[in-house]
Amino acid sequence: MGSGAETRVQLKWHEITCRWVLFAGSGPVRNRVHFEKTEPAKLVSIKDIARSAKVSHSTVSRALNNSPRVKSDTIERIRRIAEEAGYRGSAIARSLATRRTKTIGVVVTTIADLFAAGVVSGIETVAGDHGYSVVLANSNADPEREKRVVQTLEERRVDGIIVTASRVGALYLPLLSRMNVPIVLLNNQHPSEFAHSVTIENVSASYDATRHLVELGHRRIAYIGDRNGRQSDTDRFGGYRQALDSGQLPFRPEFVVYGSGTPESGMEAMATLLGSATPPTAVFCYDDMTALGAMRQIHASGRVVPRDISVVGFDDLSIVQFTEPPLTTIRQPMTDMGRLAMTAVLDLLGGSGSTHEIKVRGELIVRASTGPVRSDLA
Repeated sequence: MGSGAETRVQLKWHEITCRWVLFAGSGPVRNRVHFEKTEPAKLVSIKDIARSAKVSHSTVSRALNNSPRVKSDTIERIRRIAEEAGYRGSAIARSLATRRTKTIGVVVTTIADLFAAGVVSGIETVAGDHGYSVVLANSNADPEREKRVVQTLEERRVDGIIVTASRVGALYLPLLSRMNVPIVLLNNQHPSEFAHSVTIENVSASYDATRHLVELGHRRIAYIGDRNGRQSDTDRFGGYRQALDSGQLPFRPEFVVYGSGTPESGMEAMATLLGSATPPTAVFCYDDMTALGAMRQIHASGRVVPRDISVVGFDDLSIVQFTEPPLTTIRQPMTDMGRLAMTAVLDLLGGSGSTHEIKVRGELIVRASTGPVRSDLA
């Protein structure tokens, strides 16, 4: 920088322009800061764009919202003018005009739930493709908290609500009569006549899981269920019983024990089974977290999976392919279920009067935690 030269840098902040002038001479550099009052930058409005495009402001509004009532070339021209002018639409203004906030409330049992993470990923994909944002809320698997969360989301004017693994069930019917937003339940955990839901076919999936063990030659097959009284547990137990019946295997009540869906409870339940006079050679678990606990207890007892006991889970959480051995399980299409739930909400918002009762099939994923029964244990 030569003698007497100066560099000017302008930083705009609200209505104040800060001009920092650096003077360089033969002596030390001297910094001088001058504050000057300037006019605030004018916000570009829809009327400004209409004036420039020589159309009505209602045409501009329709074009920016991609209305089929406006020709595609007009939409493109108006959007180009808006972009060049630096127009930024107001979400608040749009919500007042359309009575829509373009937000969807999603209620999960806990944000730490890997199943919920997969579902939310699918919801966000479809929501984002249609210009919606997602607001996440936590129910802690508490029915009363779940109802409060749902009501709070409605008060915040979300356009629709998706509830995963609902504990409220049929009690949503009177709640819905007082609400003005559509609700879709994903894997509802209590029997109900709720109209809009996305659910995995638990009975057929559990039948497939147990049948896999039967075909491997196992005759003493246990079931570790969920003690919380969920509909999914009833259905999975039903599929287990059907597979035993089809394989002409006797049902043994002592081979049915319950946990709470955690690895710790899976360990406790497996310890009970291992304490039997004649332990099972295979076990089908309500979910993957229970199965992880069961496998740990089997190893702790000095046994080996699957040489001594085969284990099957349910969910196909991302971590189970990395266990030792990798877990055979039923894959719930979590992301697809999220997409389906969000699509159902969009259909309802679009005026669809149809009932959404969507059931998806699970898929048996065979890995190394299951194998043929040992001849000396058959």
